[in-house]
Amino acid sequence: MDKNAKFSTLLDEQIASIQKENRYIEFKSNYQNPDKLGQYISALSNGACLDGKDFGYLYFGVQDETLEIVGTSFDPSKEKAQGNQSLELYLRVMVSPKIDFTIDDFTYLKNGEPLHIVVFRIPAAVSQPTCYKQKSWIRVDSHTTDLAPYTDWIRKIYNSKTDWTAQIIEDATIEDLDKDAIQSAREGYRQRFPDFAEALQAWSDTTFLDKAGLTQDGKITRAAMLLVGKPEKAYKLGHIAQMNWKCFQDGEIIGQLFTIPFLKTTTELMLKIRNYRIKIYPHNSLIPAEIWKYDTRSILEGLHNCIAHQDYTKDERIIVAEDKDKLTFENAGCFYEGDYEQYILGEKTPKSYRNPFLVKAMLNVKMIDSQGFGIHNLYMRQKERYLPMPDYEGTDESHVIMHLPGSVIDVNYSTTLMENSDISLTEAVLLDMVQKGKPLSDSATSALRKKKLIEGRKPKFYIAKALAQRTDRKVEYSQHKGLDSKSCESLLIDSLKDHGELTRQEIDRLLWPVLSDQLDDTQKKAKIGNLLTKLRIKGILSNITTGNNSVWSIRQ
Repeated sequence: MDKNAKFSTLLDEQIASIQKENRYIEFKSNYQNPDKLGQYISALSNGACLDGKDFGYLYFGVQDETLEIVGTSFDPSKEKAQGNQSLELYLRVMVSPKIDFTIDDFTYLKNGEPLHIVVFRIPAAVSQPTCYKQKSWIRVDSHTTDLAPYTDWIRKIYNSKTDWTAQIIEDATIEDLDKDAIQSAREGYRQRFPDFAEALQAWSDTTFLDKAGLTQDGKITRAAMLLVGKPEKAYKLGHIAQMNWKCFQDGEIIGQLFTIPFLKTTTELMLKIRNYRIKIYPHNSLIPAEIWKYDTRSILEGLHNCIAHQDYTKDERIIVAEDKDKLTFENAGCFYEGDYEQYILGEKTPKSYRNPFLVKAMLNVKMIDSQGFGIHNLYMRQKERYLPMPDYEGTDESHVIMHLPGSVIDVNYSTTLMENSDISLTEAVLLDMVQKGKPLSDSATSALRKKKLIEGRKPKFYIAKALAQRTDRKVEYSQHKGLDSKSCESLLIDSLKDHGELTRQEIDRLLWPVLSDQLDDTQKKAKIGNLLTKLRIKGILSNITTGNNSVWSIRQ
């Protein structure tokens, strides 16, 4: 097929399939200027990356709204940019990092009429956004705009490397795989796909591994080696391929390294973790609730998430740290799409993964759930077990760190969950933030106030009165609330009647303990000052100030 026929067919197919412009295909009737063209190249390269395409395409000679093929007079070889420099050379200098875009022109026959068309084929961005004049661009709806505000898209582009886990290990064979691990993978596959249970029995290991997505045409992938490879063959991965369990116990650190096959060794690591039953006593019952310190499904969920989403190009271990009150899971690589808060309620489904080949294989052998419910399930299990919620403190652009609490922080939080089954997951998460002293957004504050779950003033909130009475936090509630202004006024006047006069320092000592413990020192001092001013203006109190000494008494 000659060039004209090839590109004409491609153009027809793309117009038929997309119906309108998108992030990786753009149409223009004619050329405008070098800057516009440079921005289009940046935007289409970034858009192709985000949409999982190898290339973006920019056509000149097609109307962008109607997609009618009209032809163009644009000849890139004759156009000049700044300083009489050729347009193509100028673009290759200004576009960074350097990408090997190609420029072709061809003749399109429309009802026998030859039309001149120009097409730029632009490689998708890899590992970092493609920029024009040091600025990255993206297509949003019908506009080419700055990529900077779209942080999730930027993160996805930075993580758009070749899938490490899908790569073939050239010198590996099926003999390098662990038979017991393969058998465990078969059982997971049977549970995931019960309709294939009978056929599964007849499949050879080679057939099964291909069906499960662990191998490609019988060739051993890194995913296969990670999940079912023999430990002595781990060196073939070119990766450390280890999970490091550390336990802080009685002032000492003990630990153990676990290597492949991860399908088996995750269970071995889990069995090292100290897990026992703990008791929580509700206020309305003499019978305690007995729960396991850690839910085994949650432990495996944490481990399997680390394996599935690890950035293997960093060649780091997965870390599992166990201390008295919590487990901490750490893997290399940031959240690939979105952040953990978007997954808590189970409403977000990820559209892509850092290691799609590995994720699919782990899904097939029932190690993970690929629908984005992993984090949601972790939170639900903690709520159902009346324990504090997981959190991701310390997570940054290079590592994801998940903390799984294994003990009660505030017994009243746990008993609140036990005694109030109508509390939703969202409310439980927000109350968990209150018990941990974390700031609440205005919308969260409003939601909790509406249900009368909290009181207090931002940023210090406390459990509301009605809830406090149900959870035996009456004393704490009163300390948080403090005496109201009228009560403080009565206390002050009674004291002045007893003593005749008080200095400002003595008045501070009198009222300080009865003000809300949610106020800081500056706020307490200002509140007392306002009270004294009000009583003086009303003619109830008088004061004599000498230097720094202020003495107050009841006006006669």
